[in-house]
Amino acid sequence: MNALRRLSIPALLLALLTALVAAKPWLHGHLEPVVGRSLSTGFDIAVASAAWLVAAWGGARLIDLLAAGNGGTGPDGLPRPPRIPRLLADLLRFFVYGVAVLAILAFVLEQPVTGLLATSGVAIAVLGFALRNMIADIFAGIALNIEHPYRIGDWLELSPGVAGRVDEINWRATRLITNDGTAVIVPNGMVAGSRFVNYSRPNPSFRASVPILLDHEVPVARAKRILLSATLCADGVLPIPRPDVIVEAVTPNGITYQARFWTDDGGRVSLVRDAVLTAALANLARAGIEPARPKQEVRRRQPAQPDTDTLRRSLLRQLELFDAFDDEEIAALAQAMRELHLPAGTAAVRQGEAGESLFVIAEGVFDVQVTAPGSTDAASIIPNDGQRPGVIHLTRLRPGDLFGEMSLLTGQPRSASVVACTDAVVYELARGHLDPVLRQRPQLAERLADLMADRQTRNTAERTRQQGIAPPQPVESQALLARLRNFFKL
Repeated sequence: MNALRRLSIPALLLALLTALVAAKPWLHGHLEPVVGRSLSTGFDIAVASAAWLVAAWGGARLIDLLAAGNGGTGPDGLPRPPRIPRLLADLLRFFVYGVAVLAILAFVLEQPVTGLLATSGVAIAVLGFALRNMIADIFAGIALNIEHPYRIGDWLELSPGVAGRVDEINWRATRLITNDGTAVIVPNGMVAGSRFVNYSRPNPSFRASVPILLDHEVPVARAKRILLSATLCADGVLPIPRPDVIVEAVTPNGITYQARFWTDDGGRVSLVRDAVLTAALANLARAGIEPARPKQEVRRRQPAQPDTDTLRRSLLRQLELFDAFDDEEIAALAQAMRELHLPAGTAAVRQGEAGESLFVIAEGVFDVQVTAPGSTDAASIIPNDGQRPGVIHLTRLRPGDLFGEMSLLTGQPRSASVVACTDAVVYELARGHLDPVLRQRPQLAERLADLMADRQTRNTAERTRQQGIAPPQPVESQALLARLRNFFKL
């Protein structure tokens, strides 16, 4: 209906003017005695010229309707493109009005247009040679609008370091808005004649990567495990498709790894790369590994074995749960801890099982999951990239985190299942290792009870939030302290 209304006014005016042109002899015969021959002839010329211009106006409106797009969204969820690109629509409108002007000269004013066209052709050739670059940009813009390699809102990378969101595509240039908020104006001819990357097509998600160079002495399997855990925990990385780590090259300075991941926002790709590298450096530091440095000479040497004692002490010292323990107590606990290697998909602990130990993550990533109310088998929880029915995902643990402390300190069954997302290395601290320390310094129990109460309150709040129920009352540290003392016979 809107289209009919837009075309109705030009159509009515054209019909009226056409009727006046058809009645020209009758009008001329009645007007000439009244206003004179010159005015009557001028009126005839004005009516005929107006008819051609109104016809051109109606044609331009028809082009606008065709170029307005067919509405709705496509299979990718994005607006469908217009039937006629905007630049081509502008060119067609210019052509329609040009034909109307030539028609007025030829049929209304009865002027020869052949010579005018020949003269204008020479002028256009001279002008075209002078403006050849601008004309090339215009036709490149028309081609880009017909092929649609990118659209308004897409993220493009024209060259390394030059990327932004497409804000406008006009006759001569494409305007990009960069992450810095600045506008980059690129001639359409340069865009059409060079290679560029469209991060938004064919779908918004795309794969990016960051290189990381490590020494030859670091085992490849261990390096992949540490870097993959960092990639899985970085903000902005999509869980599906799953990230991976590959060996890209072996150089005299070390082995180059590519941590590859998927993201869905071209405007944040640099921030996601930063998050991946930051997490990778943090995980490497926890594992006692430094990035490779340039080598001045190559010499054979035995692979350096990681200092596991220092690593264990470092892991315990950075945990809030053990911040009240002195260095000697930390060293004793670190010496007693048992190292465990868990393949991806292995449940370190299962919901409902008995346990008297906690685990500190040295390498790898774990998912904390619980069965939803009404589910039958807590032990059937396995890692997967999607959300399994009947399973509530609470959080994701990374190197430096711990789990299982409630069972260690109170002996209660495991409250959740903790499943390895990658190959992982953890250190287990059992009740028998902690018992001598607490008997020697019973006052540590109060600090442990306070920390456990805060941690359990946060975990319970997250679980109830995901289940959509009212939050419970905060856990009382005194109740936990009484349970801890009873469990350790303090």
